[in-house]
Amino acid sequence: MRTIRQIYPAPPKHWVGDGFHVSPLFSHMDEVCKHTSPFLMLDYGMPTEFAPNSGTPRGVGSHPHAGFETVTVVLQGEVAHRDSSGSGGIIREGGVQWMTAGRGIIHEEYHSKDFSERGGVLEELQFWVNLPRKFKEIAPEYQALPKEKIPVVRQGDAKVSVIAGELNNIKGAARTFSEINLWILDLPVQGRAEFDLPANHNVMLVILRGNVSINGRMAKPTELVTFEVENGRIGLQAQDEPVKLALCGGIPIDEPVVGYGPFVMNTHEEILEKIRAFKAGKFGLLD
Repeated sequence: MRTIRQIYPAPPKHWVGDGFHVSPLFSHMDEVCKHTSPFLMLDYGMPTEFAPNSGTPRGVGSHPHAGFETVTVVLQGEVAHRDSSGSGGIIREGGVQWMTAGRGIIHEEYHSKDFSERGGVLEELQFWVNLPRKFKEIAPEYQALPKEKIPVVRQGDAKVSVIAGELNNIKGAARTFSEINLWILDLPVQGRAEFDLPANHNVMLVILRGNVSINGRMAKPTELVTFEVENGRIGLQAQDEPVKLALCGGIPIDEPVVGYGPFVMNTHEEILEKIRAFKAGKFGLLD
């Protein structure tokens, strides 16, 4: 069995803009390293009920990014995206937006107009995925991945939505710049499944629904489970209710990480360059 390194409770929630009430499960800015590379950050927007709103949709306005990718997984509700590359659209339940900031981009995320007007529950995951040094200056790119484009693979009793990576020779929907896995797993009551991830991968599980036994240890919703980088299977068993989890991980990017707000580069000098480029309007504009 793969050794569980640690189980972390969810930190307190905070608002991102006025539309996303999130708990920062891990971050490259944490004082305690949680061994998450190539993933830099994960904000979990736990299920939040929003009343109908006929005014300006809630969300977060235009802001820049550079040097990494943002990945938003919508579990419930709808999110509208727009960016300075000219891309955008509505991410509906089960869908994903995968935005490569690369050398620099400006974007915004709001509740969709329809969701705002009818109200309801919003639940989402937002990951920051690091880019290796050689890709940090690539042109920005946007991948819209609706639920229908994301392959679903059976593993034991689990139904696995393969957003990125590969499972049982089925490749995920997203194009990536390093070897990573990003999966959403659903297990029925008392369901079991086992996974053998590559020994050189960091692996993390986020418990979204239900209590689950992981290699004999119990974990509950909103907890983050990390593992040692080693050989060994990961065995899951649901208890008395269905379980939903997110699995993320991949080969660590063994390069310096220097973060400053919305920029993640390899050196402090590169951060200063990005600040100057943004102020000079080189990230483009939102129409």
